[in-house]
Amino acid sequence: MTYTLSGMTLIGSAVVAAIVGLAQPPQGGGPAAGQELAGIRCDAMEGNRVHIHQHLVIFDHGKQVPIPDNVGRPLMKQCLYWVHTHTTDGVIHIESPTTRTFTLGDFFTIWGKPLSTTSVASAKADKGTTLKVWVDGTPYKGDPRAIPLNAHTDVVIEAGPPFPTPPKFTAWAGR
Repeated sequence: MTYTLSGMTLIGSAVVAAIVGLAQPPQGGGPAAGQELAGIRCDAMEGNRVHIHQHLVIFDHGKQVPIPDNVGRPLMKQCLYWVHTHTTDGVIHIESPTTRTFTLGDFFTIWGKPLSTTSVASAKADKGTTLKVWVDGTPYKGDPRAIPLNAHTDVVIEAGPPFPTPPKFTAWAGR
């Protein structure tokens, strides 16, 4: 089949479907749609029962992986997850209307990125190895998804080599 669209000739229905698909908003749920994830809602306002902060740094073979701003602020819905970021400095905000323990796995679920013993966001451990994880300057050997996000928890995750000395976050003033 041949179609003409704005002076362009398109061949085949797959091309037309692809173009039409680009004009449609993404379907389904997940972080982009603001659906509830891991028991965490996306509310119109930040919660005020729990208000704590953590810090996350990821290294991919020595190069720092950026943690984006506005993780937890969906593109398709005006809301904010209880676990989110505002800036690119790696500070995670928990502003919840309910008291519960949140984990690093909750943050990654909301971010929509992988987290396991061998991969974190875009970084992957070399074949046959695992990530090096540090919590508050101490090596962590368990499942990184289970790391509790308490007040001022400082997490460093490294895929390497090299494995740089984990930086200690000290900019907690006012947080």
